[in-house]
Amino acid sequence: MPIKVPADLPAVSILENENIFVMDEIRAVHQDIRPLKIAVLNLMPTKIVTETQLIRLLSNTSLQVELTLLYPSTAHKPKHTPEEHMDHFYTTFDDVRNEKFDGLIITGAPVENLDFSEVGYWNELCEIMEWSKDHVYSTLHICWAAQAALYYHYGIPKHSMPQKMFGIFPHTLNVPEHPLLRGFSEVFNAPHSRHTDIDSDMVRENKNLEVLAESDMAGIFLIGDKSMRRFFATGHLEYDFDTLSKEYFRDVNKGLEIDVPYNYFPDNDPTKKPLNTWKSHAHLLFANWLNYCVYQMTPFDINEIK
Repeated sequence: MPIKVPADLPAVSILENENIFVMDEIRAVHQDIRPLKIAVLNLMPTKIVTETQLIRLLSNTSLQVELTLLYPSTAHKPKHTPEEHMDHFYTTFDDVRNEKFDGLIITGAPVENLDFSEVGYWNELCEIMEWSKDHVYSTLHICWAAQAALYYHYGIPKHSMPQKMFGIFPHTLNVPEHPLLRGFSEVFNAPHSRHTDIDSDMVRENKNLEVLAESDMAGIFLIGDKSMRRFFATGHLEYDFDTLSKEYFRDVNKGLEIDVPYNYFPDNDPTKKPLNTWKSHAHLLFANWLNYCVYQMTPFDINEIK
């Protein structure tokens, strides 16, 4: 009983070609089950790419998921997504502020070089993060959203790095028994693509947080609030095999200085096709989050979320 999405969402045909089962709304209504209500606040400019990546991972469980796609009403209109796509498939926070959700995913955003207060939709994002405290059971924050949420909820700042963290890095488990990490290998790969980092000392000192996985090279990767209501991923397990490649050649074609992504192209040769060495753990992370951190813990009556 996989994810329930509109039948004409572009992701459906893409994922069906990958032999991933995606259920449309017509078939879903004939199943006698309460689907998990999951909202995705998509802050990425390439919204179709990001929503497809997330739907691919959310579909790989036996749970039925009802997806709501959100975007900030105070953000600039996305230049890389057709207006008709936004009008047809997306809604704003104002339309759902009185609803409750089992889970919420907040994506990264290409605004990391700005101070949080300089981001045009920062006030709206703060309102959404405050709303999530009693309207969402579990929230997963990705990359910039993880930095933003750590700052908003715990006062942990971000800082610029002298060099972009860019590539595929090995990570180890700090809390292997944690439900979010069930089935993970002791060492696993994950992509990173960011210019900023969090204050790791403040994360470790915060008694409400625990570092679940980290890298000697890329730093802290997965953080969990001990309440099991908020999780933070500083990297991008949801990325496709060629996402970093597209970022690299985009910047090369702009004449920007950029290093070849670490541990990504075979033999460090950009002319060779990169391999996806993190795919299985991406599916595990999202399946574990949906099953153990949402489905097993959220009230059956969603209105009882507090």
